[in-house]
Formats: sequence, structure tokens, C-alpha cells
Amino acid sequence: MGALEPQRLARALAQEYQLPFQAHIDEHTLDIGLVAKVPINYARKNRLLPLAMADGSVTVAIADPANYEPLDDLRVLFGMSVTAVVVPAQVLDEAINRAYDQATTSAADLMIDLEEERLDVVASELAQEPRDLLEADEAAPIIKLVNGLLSQAVKDRASDIHIESFENELVVRFRVDGMLYDVLSPPKRFQSAITSRVKVMAGLDIAEKRLPQDGRIRVRIAGRDIDIRVSTIPTAHGERIVLRLLDRAQALVDVDLDRLGFSGENLRRLDRLIRQSHGIILATGPTGSGKTTTLYACLSRINSPEKNIITIEDPIEYQLRGVGQMQVNHKIELTFANGLRSILRQDPDVIMVGEIRDSETAEIAIQSALTGHLVFSTLHTNDSFGALTRLVEMGIEPFLVSSSILAVLAQRLVRRLCTECREEYAPASTELARIGLGGSRFSGTLYRARGCRACRNTGYRGRMAVQELMVMDDAIRALVMRKADAAMIRRHCTSGGMKLLRQDGADRVLAGETTIEELLRVTQEDIV
Repeated sequence: MGALEPQRLARALAQEYQLPFQAHIDEHTLDIGLVAKVPINYARKNRLLPLAMADGSVTVAIADPANYEPLDDLRVLFGMSVTAVVVPAQVLDEAINRAYDQATTSAADLMIDLEEERLDVVASELAQEPRDLLEADEAAPIIKLVNGLLSQAVKDRASDIHIESFENELVVRFRVDGMLYDVLSPPKRFQSAITSRVKVMAGLDIAEKRLPQDGRIRVRIAGRDIDIRVSTIPTAHGERIVLRLLDRAQALVDVDLDRLGFSGENLRRLDRLIRQSHGIILATGPTGSGKTTTLYACLSRINSPEKNIITIEDPIEYQLRGVGQMQVNHKIELTFANGLRSILRQDPDVIMVGEIRDSETAEIAIQSALTGHLVFSTLHTNDSFGALTRLVEMGIEPFLVSSSILAVLAQRLVRRLCTECREEYAPASTELARIGLGGSRFSGTLYRARGCRACRNTGYRGRMAVQELMVMDDAIRALVMRKADAAMIRRHCTSGGMKLLRQDGADRVLAGETTIEELLRVTQEDIV
């Protein structure tokens, strides 16, 4: 009936059956050898998980003490007595997913199968409801290798998998926190088999090797729903494949301005701006700087039943509850401009345009803002000041730009220091000067990357945004009307106390969240 909390229910069951109760399971203390002996689908079906072995007995976590038959199975399987511990059902389900994620064989270990067994590429269509890859029991080594690569990529928090073909070798790399790392180098002779397997999973034409192809895979890995965008292109040495991974559940959790790294005055000002009734808010930066994610976070923050929010994107990256999302389709001439015209007939309050690529889209977006709509969009410029001059260069009248733009946000993503292994050090004055902290502005210690098992010896774990937020005022509008260049707008903004990208990043360095090297890597074009 749902009248009792899961924790209280589990505690009451343990008391009734006179069994120990455990509120949490620490997956780091699990005996992975025991876990590997029990199939994951059996563990899920019966809601049980072996925890540890001691004194000739195996401790097993269970959710329902009345379901005693599986305990008899485990007694036979392990050949020793079994001690049951009652754990809340939800806690147990999450622990099962994490435990089997650890117990899966790494992609590197699966390379042994490729050398020992004959390869058979098995072509089988994925079911509409994907099966968890950890439950896969196919014997073909290529299938096991591809599944192992996907599982390891999710475990390592990779955003992309690159399968790259060269003259005499095949290289697999993962992109983690924006950086590429070598993972495997399978023998070149297995290239066609691996490529065919990925194409079969993505529903692509395995016979077509001369043209680029795009597809999609939806799988479950350790209980997590993963969307994978697949892109193949032909090269001189065979097809090159890139798989973009999106953890749908994690994406919804992370799409929040606070989690993305917004704080202080920037967060307060942006929070006020996104609640305006009309105008345009632009996010700028290079590809992969988190612009679209920031706009999603803005939409999530203002999303409510009273607002009609519609987006047009290429492609749709996150599914937002209560938001109408339309995808660009060039084959049927559904462009940003055409889609935006149709959106305006849907009585929207808030519109998000994935990217302003041409003057036609820019003109419609500006007209939308001037007629009472709040518009979010992205633009490819290096900083916030260049966005205004870029729109004028597109052919938009300066008076339209000055009257419609509310603010321009430029951002970059820097890697967060791993809190498990970061170490303090006293920085040299030359280091501090490079990020504008020279002279007497700072005296003390900073943190630098070291590397540990938790961060795969990189010293970093996760990413955060550094931003510069230019809010339009009368002086900036006057400069736009005079067709002033970006340097002049920049001088006006900095003289008024606006923080640039590197200055915002310097605050994160002082807070121990990132390093000087990381900040210089992503903001090297800025001169403070």
C-alpha cells in the first residue's frame, strides 16, 4: 500500500524473522569472487546479494525473508552455510547494479578471447526494450569485446568511445572529462568484425563502407539506461567510429546550475535573467564547452505548468519533462529557421534554439524576442563580447541586436581536482601571474593534481564550468548601435568590474577546485 517507509518495513521484517538488519551496503567491501558466481538476472529476480565469506559461512543480503528457497540454492552453490541479512529493497537493487558493474570483465581482459577463439560476427537485432549488457551471455568473442567496451566506458564515466583505424593498427580511446585516453589496441585483422558488430547494434548498413552513417543504440548497463549516438566515416584505412554516450538518468540529475559550477554573483544574475518575460539569452563558446547543457539547466530551473516551453535542437540530447522538443531534420528541410517559425504558432512562452547558424535563424529569434518571447540559444564565438559583433556581421541591424539581447554567457569546462588525492603546494609567483594573481594579491597554498585509483591516476574527476556573463546595459547598447568592435565592448565591461573567464577560473583555483594548468589549458586565448 505504500503506507510504510522501505527502511521501516525492512527493519520490521528483520525483527519478525529474527534476522540482522543492515541499512546500507558498502560495495567496496564486497567479495567480487562470490558476486561473480551468482548470475545477475538471478540476483535481481530474487533480490539477493552475497556480501562476504567468514568462518565457513557466506553472508547474503536479502530483501524478503519469506523467500527462503534461493538461500537453499546458494547453500548448494557455495557448498557452505548461508547467513541472511535483511536490507531495504531499494538499497539492495542499487547495490546489485554497482556490484555487478565492478565484477564485469574489463575490455582489456576480453582481448584474450580474440586471440584464442575463431571470430564469428553474430548479426541480431536489438529488442525494443534493451537488455542489460551485464546479463549478456553470448559466447562470440567480438560480441563480448564490444559489450565489455561499452560497460567499461560507462564505469569510467567516458562521454565518447573512439574506434580509430590506421594503416597497421586499430586504436580504441575513451574521452573522460574532455581528455582522450588510449584503452585498447586490438589487432588490425579484427577491425571489420568490430565495425560490423557496432553497425548491427546501431541498425546501420554493414555492406556500405564508402559513405558516412549515423545511428543510435539504446542499452542498459548495470541498471542504467544509456543512449549511444553512433557515427561512422570512411578513411583511407577503413571506417572510423565514434560513439557518444549519454546516461539518461545521470543527465537529468546533473542538469542544474549549481551542479554545473555556477555560484556567487553570476548565479544570482543569471537566475534573474532567465525569469524575464522576453528577450534573448545567448550561450557562447567552442564545441564541447557545455553551452547546451547550461541552457537545459536554465529551462529546468524555470520549467512550470504555467509555462509553454518548446525547443528545436540538433540533436535532442536530454529529455526534459514538460518541455516540447523538436529535432532538426535536413532531409525534409526542417531547419532551425523553419522549425522556429512553426514553434511561434504553438503559443510558446519560452523558446530554445539549439544554435544560431545563419542570419535567417537569427532574424526570427530576434523577432520572437521582440514580440514577447524569452529565447535561449547558442552561438560559436570565443567570448561574450564577440557574440554581439557576430550578429551584426550576419546582417542583423544593430538596433535589433541592442534591443533584443538580454545577456551573453561565455563558458568553458575545466576538470575538477580529485578530492581523494589532491595535494597542497606553494605556487611560484610566475604561476600566479599567468592567471592574474601576481603581486600581493595572494599568499598561501594551492592544490595540484596527483592521481589515485579513484580518478584513474589523472588527478581529476568530473568537470565544472567557468563563465563570464555580460549583461546588456545602456552603454553596451550604444556601442552596438555605433558598430563598435569586440575589443571596445570588452574594455567597457572590464572597466565596470565584469569578471572574465580566466578571472572566474582563478577564483576556482583559489578555492581548491581546479589547477592553474587546467585553467590555462581552456582559457589560453584570454589575455587578462
